[in-house]
Amino acid sequence: MQLKIMPKKKRLPAGRVALILFLCQMISALEVPLDPKLLEDLVQPPTITQQSPKDYIIDPRENIVIQCEAKGKPPPSFSWTRNGTHFDIDKDPLVTMQPGSGTLTINIMSEGKAETYEGVYQCTARNERGAAISNNIVVRPSRSPLWTKEKLEPITLRNGQSLVLPCRPPLGLPPPIIFWMDNSFQRLPQSERVSQGLNGDLYFSNVLPEDTREDYICYARFNHTQTIQQKQPISVKVISVDELNDTIAANLSDTEFYSAKPNRERPPTFLTPEGNTSNKEELRGNVLSLECIAEGLPTPVIYWIKEDGTLPTNRTFYRNFKKTLQIIQVSEADSGNYQCIAKNALGAIHHTISVTVKAAPYWILAPQNLVLSPGEDGSLICRANGNPKPRISWLSNGVPIEIAPDDPSRKIDGDTIIFSNVQERSSAVYQCNASNEYGYLLANAFVNVLAEPPRILTSANTLYQVIANRPALLDCAFFGSPLPTIEWFKGAKGSALRDDIYVLHENGTLEIPVAQKDSTGTYTCVARNKLGMAKNEVHLEIKDPTRIIKQPEYAVVQRGSTVSFECKVKHDHTLTLTITWLKDNGELPSDGRFTVDKDHLEVADVRDSDGGAYTCVANTTLDMVSASAVLSVVAPTPTPAPIYDVPNPPFDLELTDQLDKSVQLSWTPGDDNNSPITKFIIEYEDAMHEAGLWHHQTEVPGTQTTAQLKLSPYVNYSFRVMAVNSLGRSLPSEPSEQYLTKAAEPDTNPTAVEGLGSEPDNLVITWKPLNGFESNGPGLQYKVSWLQKDGDDEWASVVVANVSKYIVSGTPTFVPYLIKVQALNDVGFAPEPAVVMGHSGEDLPMVAPGNVRVNVVNSTLAEVHWDPVPLKSIRGHLQGYRIYYWKAQEGSLKRNRRHIEKKILTFQGSKTHGMLPGLEPFSHYALNVRVVNGKGEGPASPDRVFNTPEGVPSAPSSLKIVNPTLDSLTLEWDPPSRPNGILTEYTLKYQPINSTHELGPLVDLKIPANKTRWTLKNLNFSTRYKFYFYAQTAAGSGSQITEEAVTTVDEAGILPPDVGAGKAMASRQVDIATQGWFIGLMCAVALLILILLIVCFIRRNKGGKYPVKEKEDAHADPEIQPMKEDDGTFGEYRSLESDAEDHKPLKKGSRTPSDRTVKKEDSDDSLVDYGEGVNGQFNEDGSFIGQYSGKKEKEPAEGNESSEAPSPVNAMNSFV
Repeated sequence: MQLKIMPKKKRLPAGRVALILFLCQMISALEVPLDPKLLEDLVQPPTITQQSPKDYIIDPRENIVIQCEAKGKPPPSFSWTRNGTHFDIDKDPLVTMQPGSGTLTINIMSEGKAETYEGVYQCTARNERGAAISNNIVVRPSRSPLWTKEKLEPITLRNGQSLVLPCRPPLGLPPPIIFWMDNSFQRLPQSERVSQGLNGDLYFSNVLPEDTREDYICYARFNHTQTIQQKQPISVKVISVDELNDTIAANLSDTEFYSAKPNRERPPTFLTPEGNTSNKEELRGNVLSLECIAEGLPTPVIYWIKEDGTLPTNRTFYRNFKKTLQIIQVSEADSGNYQCIAKNALGAIHHTISVTVKAAPYWILAPQNLVLSPGEDGSLICRANGNPKPRISWLSNGVPIEIAPDDPSRKIDGDTIIFSNVQERSSAVYQCNASNEYGYLLANAFVNVLAEPPRILTSANTLYQVIANRPALLDCAFFGSPLPTIEWFKGAKGSALRDDIYVLHENGTLEIPVAQKDSTGTYTCVARNKLGMAKNEVHLEIKDPTRIIKQPEYAVVQRGSTVSFECKVKHDHTLTLTITWLKDNGELPSDGRFTVDKDHLEVADVRDSDGGAYTCVANTTLDMVSASAVLSVVAPTPTPAPIYDVPNPPFDLELTDQLDKSVQLSWTPGDDNNSPITKFIIEYEDAMHEAGLWHHQTEVPGTQTTAQLKLSPYVNYSFRVMAVNSLGRSLPSEPSEQYLTKAAEPDTNPTAVEGLGSEPDNLVITWKPLNGFESNGPGLQYKVSWLQKDGDDEWASVVVANVSKYIVSGTPTFVPYLIKVQALNDVGFAPEPAVVMGHSGEDLPMVAPGNVRVNVVNSTLAEVHWDPVPLKSIRGHLQGYRIYYWKAQEGSLKRNRRHIEKKILTFQGSKTHGMLPGLEPFSHYALNVRVVNGKGEGPASPDRVFNTPEGVPSAPSSLKIVNPTLDSLTLEWDPPSRPNGILTEYTLKYQPINSTHELGPLVDLKIPANKTRWTLKNLNFSTRYKFYFYAQTAAGSGSQITEEAVTTVDEAGILPPDVGAGKAMASRQVDIATQGWFIGLMCAVALLILILLIVCFIRRNKGGKYPVKEKEDAHADPEIQPMKEDDGTFGEYRSLESDAEDHKPLKKGSRTPSDRTVKKEDSDDSLVDYGEGVNGQFNEDGSFIGQYSGKKEKEPAEGNESSEAPSPVNAMNSFV
């Protein structure tokens, strides 16, 4: 006998108990075998353990056996009803019931007919604690009737026509399996053109001459009775049009039909189903089969689509050359419109099938047995679903609960029966019936009220021996009602062991996760409930682990020599050690050449067959270790160098020991190619979820050719193996056969669960969904639950499809929520998920920071302080505070700030002060402060204004020296662009520079702040001066600007300034055009140019060329040389143009003649082809400019140069 118990999930409230024993097996509820002595004292209501199926079809040639087995204490008695009334077994001599069982045997083989015992049977098992009932068992004999006699006329039709051969089998029980064969019992070939429909008829889309035969025979196989019935043969003859004309022309006056083409092509039409639309209804969990067969020429091809979605992957299959669409494990989600399309070269047609999926009742939560003690509370819950929704009804001991004896401890609330303050008389067996028009479910669940003191079922003084550093499990199987509490103690006076070091399991077992030497001792298990206490002592010993301290080593020996392997082992001296040697995981050959001596294995006279893996296995009663080495045997004589390569792929993969969560894989290694295999890599493919993608499963040593593989539920596994040696990895083996594991509830829940609001009134819950491999079964969904922290008392939840987000609307703004997301599938729920914290959506802050204070540190830095805003007013995650500040004119704060450039500084977190750097001195600023959360900024604080003190000014914007004379220089400047205060004065410092660049005495001069021009007089003649110039405010002196200038006629320009100086400007120059020596010089130059031009014209007329550059280089004018001064050469010269010109520096090395003209760049081209229309020009020094090979745009006029120079006369006029 077995007692149904409930596992301990957690500490239950007072008065709520269940029976707990050690390990359990699952049948319909938790079943645990009890100790025989315990069974003698305990009572248990009946439980149905075995019964015949609801729809029970029997073989009329054999005795009828209707099963009904039950257990209980005391053993139950059995009774039967037939068609709703009591079935008196004693009155029928053909009916017997086995002793101690409710199984009926009806002896119809001796006499009687099976049809006599057709009906609906129900079994009742009863004892003093209640009555359990079986399902309604409908008993019907199988039937395999013959075909009715009929005369079948031969069928004659022309080539290309369509044809349907009807089968119409007799109605049998169960329905027969249909197939078509010929007289030789050979199946007729089928194709896209010829196929059998779901109704058994044989369809021809178009016939061919080879379809002619006289033995088309439809067979019906009745599997239950193992009989086959045969229809009369059908004769079919296919002839051409010409043959038809010859045969029946005498009887026809119009032969137009038969004179058409013998194979007239035509678009498709459907043979089945008829019309454009049809309906199909199927039950949940069944196989949905949809069929479309079309005729036409050429033969049509069938396609399938779902109009409002896609066909489900992994559950959709095509049969009968795609004429049949099948969807397995059909569910309500598969309802919809399916369209089949028939297409050939001449057109296409379609047919729409409207599919409705209904559902017989199926369990959501079946009632479970309930064991209570007197005075306790409990409940039975019965929840089922279906389409339409099933009706729930309760029975007590097989009687409708409405007319059952009243029980004051019982209250019915729809699908739940609530028990309170139960007594022993409350024990009963309750039946829950869930039914709709498509079927019913019936479940028995008993309520057993027991009062039992604790008992410990584990044997006293049990000795446990465990290897050090491994887990130790000490058993304490117990029983009691109410459910006892379990405590463990170590030693005689030890305190109770706690969960922080030890693991206390629900079944009473104490686990020491890592047992150490000090774990040795006596442990006491104590079980208590309100009726008493029981205890038991067990003993634990910790042993040293077995270790191989010297492993056998890889060896390569010559044929005929001797080899030795050593295997030294250290073990606990209190344990018995056994050392075993294996060869290739098998026993050593029974050969005298193999000698085992303590820790050595010696092989004498080595042969080629001795090569392989040798394994030393060290065993004790508690543990086992092993080590392997490979022996390679080589020829004793020199041989060609072996070819070393990666191994050949393994082969002959085989799956054995196929269990729900494991399988054993074995294989045969390929050739190692002279390099020993060090390991094997095993990979798997999930053809259901990730076809074509291989994943790493495990690795095993190279000496191993089998592996025990752990599997996950609901995965269609294929495996392959790769071998590895020192040279690399082999190619993969051929895949193994596929192995589909059973579905189970998910093992894990979604990760990365978060709760964040996208709007102020919602909560967006997101998570990372499980992949197909983790789903463990079909129908993956998620149960999303949320609870407002410190607000709601109960969790709200919703079940959603396989998505990754759910939005909760109507939430308060930014409040904390507890969130959890649990995975579930068609099998059940994943473990209870972890709870994470989230927040609903944020909104903009409502309050501005107060008490804003500004402390000006210096002219460019200010420190701002403010009071934090209340946390509740932030309405979101505090991101920090943001300061807006801008430069403003005094009195303009109220004006429009649209064009005011504001700067922003953000201070992270909860800081209440910050520094504003980079301010402009002597400026008027305004600022405000705002709090920032994840939604945005709050309102601004009132503007606070502050002024920065004066600072030192920037350098003057420019400095120019104008109107130089022999003893004076005039300075002009622009004020600093950034005065940074009120200018008080300018400081000018200057000093002379001699010919050796030594500096003379420094003169310091103060100039009023309102001046922008100053003339220095009484300066030295022909002297270079360096000037230093800067402005001052009350805060100090600013940056300086420097310039250089000279007081001389020949060199009065301004040299490039030092680093940091402003742009150098050319100064005014004394006009030398009125000097006599200069006029004479210019006349000589003009005469020279005239002579040169006359020579050029003469040479041109003779076809010669005049290279201008060479001529000029050969006759350089001594006047056109760098000018020198008595005090040395200066680095750069500048042209002395008219006062109206801009003062532009010349390139270094350029020559400045004394006639105030600047010589242009010499041309590299020769003077050629003097022709009409050439726009050449003369420069003032007499050289010809421009490209003479063609036209060129005129150079722009500069200085006193003429914009036109058509002749030497004009060139001369330009100098006077």
